[in-house]
Amino acid sequence: MSTQKTVLQEAGTVEESSLRLDVEKAEQIIDALNTDLAATYTFYHQIRKHHWNVEGAEFRDLHIFLGEFAEDLEAAADEQAERLQALGGVPVAGMAALAERSPVEPEDEDVYDIRTSLENDLEMGGDIIETMREHVEVAQNLGDHATAHILREELTELEENVHHLEHYLEDDSLKQ
Repeated sequence: MSTQKTVLQEAGTVEESSLRLDVEKAEQIIDALNTDLAATYTFYHQIRKHHWNVEGAEFRDLHIFLGEFAEDLEAAADEQAERLQALGGVPVAGMAALAERSPVEPEDEDVYDIRTSLENDLEMGGDIIETMREHVEVAQNLGDHATAHILREELTELEENVHHLEHYLEDDSLKQ
């Protein structure tokens, strides 16, 4: 727990920023980015769990892929948090706040066969893709072209990784 006595900015608040985006518009974009941030961290932890626990004939390839996927998600979360802070917001942090804010539910703590794990990842990834597409439109419609661009780039990378999950799940791959 922090011993700091002075709060510099309360969570959930938006301040004016040097980026000169209207505060009411910034609030909507920050809300969307915080949702994306929470979803990205939820997905990061699930992918990292599968990276740690993968077994089987395709262990090495999947271990490497899932590790790189987790790194991509971590980088996306960092970029989302930095962007929403630049817009005058406070990035959602703390495990309870992230879990409450996330639009996706993580798989439980148990370890499953890799096919089941990847199917869970494919489902979560698809849900996040749909949400991010909506948020690209929100940012674009509110005139925040930079945030829309950032989200488009992250969306492209996420779609590529989720598509790779789909390839790993093809009938000729992994024991059924």
